[in-house]
Amino acid sequence: MEIVNQSLLDTSYWKEIFQQHRDAITHYDTPLLTKMRNEALENFLSSGIPDLNHERWRNTDIRKFFRNDWNFLFQMPDNHGKIEDFFLCEVQGFDTLLITLFNGWYTYKNSPLRILTDGTIIGGLRAALVEAPEIIERYLGRFADFRQNAFTSLCTAFASEGFFIYVPDGVQLQKPIQMVNVVNYSQPLFMQTRNLIIAGKGSSIQLLHCDDSNNNEPAFTNSLTEIYVGEGASVDYYKLQNINDHSVIEHNAYIHQEKQSVCNTYSINLHGGLIRNETYNHLAGHHAEGNHFGLYLMDKNQQADNLIFVDITASDCVSYELFKGVLDDYAHGVFNGHILVHNDGQRTQAYQSNRNILLTDKALVNTKPFLEIYADDVKCSHGATIGQLDKEAMFYLRSRGIDQDNARLLLMYAFAAEILNRIDIPALKDRLDDLVKKRLRGELSICDQCVLHCKNPEKPIVFDIDLSKL
Repeated sequence: MEIVNQSLLDTSYWKEIFQQHRDAITHYDTPLLTKMRNEALENFLSSGIPDLNHERWRNTDIRKFFRNDWNFLFQMPDNHGKIEDFFLCEVQGFDTLLITLFNGWYTYKNSPLRILTDGTIIGGLRAALVEAPEIIERYLGRFADFRQNAFTSLCTAFASEGFFIYVPDGVQLQKPIQMVNVVNYSQPLFMQTRNLIIAGKGSSIQLLHCDDSNNNEPAFTNSLTEIYVGEGASVDYYKLQNINDHSVIEHNAYIHQEKQSVCNTYSINLHGGLIRNETYNHLAGHHAEGNHFGLYLMDKNQQADNLIFVDITASDCVSYELFKGVLDDYAHGVFNGHILVHNDGQRTQAYQSNRNILLTDKALVNTKPFLEIYADDVKCSHGATIGQLDKEAMFYLRSRGIDQDNARLLLMYAFAAEILNRIDIPALKDRLDDLVKKRLRGELSICDQCVLHCKNPEKPIVFDIDLSKL
């Protein structure tokens, strides 16, 4: 454990701490990873933490979270505790392959890597560096460009652990894989984790990635995820985030798709001090489809920031983006969408939309949908809306005897349901439906167990009126 005594905004500190803990950080590295770490560190030292003058950070002041009391765990402590003592995930009807990170470190009972009968490998990245170095050498760092992103550089330099998933060609996984990152530390904790997910040619996989706080101590998670979607493969990636008001998530996802592949991402932001999701999706093969959906429900002084960059370099590709936000009190939402269609991206179809509801005159949204097109045969559109609850709809509901609180709740839920209805896992959809209802009521702070509210799955969350009739 290292307690910071100087400013984390000073890049010389990061150089010093890397040199001090180099052996622990790089202990299981492959030669390629060692090279990447050194290059990424040099890049970060020259760029530093972005400020408001940086175009992609002009609406989010990340520097204010670089406090002087962060703690670091470069090795798993001997007294780390057992995640099973407080974490259970037994949502009724939700059968998954569960893997967990506890305070940034992979936890397991028998083996750090599980090899299924179909050849699928799931487990911790550190173990994969030892047991499957050939896969690591082929894919790690292939898609995440640390030269263009300070936090990708920082994570590449420092991360020693994370999730590793490999699905061989032609394998259709019947169970979703649930990746849970649980934070429960007695002091402010700064974590850096790296995930590598490979879906082979013609494979199919559903991924559920949960971030959860189990106490009110501040935590900063800098996470990097690389996803390779092979030819004809299908990936559904659900990112669920529910952390305390003092915590920060900076998550960078790099998705590379080959021809005729499909990747759908779903970002559900339920609670957090600052949640920033950056998604970089490269449609590299013909007839690739990359879709991105998001829902953020923020109140108090919380902020949700979503950046989506879709890079289309092949013909006949499809991309659909829809992000919706409900913001109360002094909450702040940011949407930065960018679709780039290159000359070879002929016959591309791309749609981009961001819609927001502000419940107070103090809530704020900055939205920037953006199309950059160099092909002449495309169908593309973009748009954004910022408004309040529909007064005519409110009047209609009130005239039918529905009180004001329930009328507001119904309108907010109907607004959010467009995202929820796209979820393709029935048990997950039902659980998130319950959580969103609870959140809109103002009853959800952080879940007692995980983002799926597993502790009391039998406890119904009931509206005063029957939503099924709507």
